[in-house]
Amino acid sequence: MVSKRNSLRLAAATTLSAISLGLAGTAMAAAPAAQPAAATQPGIVQQGIVQSAATQPAAAHAAITAKPPVSAVPAWQLFRVTGTTTGLKAGSTVTLQQKQHGSWVTLPASVHTTRDGSYSLGVKLGLKGLNELRITSGDSASPVFTVTVR
Repeated sequence: MVSKRNSLRLAAATTLSAISLGLAGTAMAAAPAAQPAAATQPGIVQQGIVQSAATQPAAAHAAITAKPPVSAVPAWQLFRVTGTTTGLKAGSTVTLQQKQHGSWVTLPASVHTTRDGSYSLGVKLGLKGLNELRITSGDSASPVFTVTVR
């Protein structure tokens, strides 16, 4: 049975997915304790909507790689995470997750893979300090990588 709360989450996740597609592969990932100035900036998607981790079914032997070009960035500065997938269908959705208080939280940052299985995801983070991140698709996840936000 789907609760009203889950229905609202699903509707919000669908809206965020449509917005992400409109940004041509550039999605924004915000920190949960976003700075007030960030809330008023156009184009910043605030975190708080937890999307379903199973947005695309993954093959049994799917593998995902992820490589950020930087190890540290200023808060809210755009950077790209690139990588490849194997064992996933072309056009599969890959999504950014962040470890928060010991749990993986799906951020509103996703993109579809290309025909050859590669992807390039634009990300903006606002949670200062060391951020543990990974890219997921269905039950598959990349190795954890870190980005320090100053």
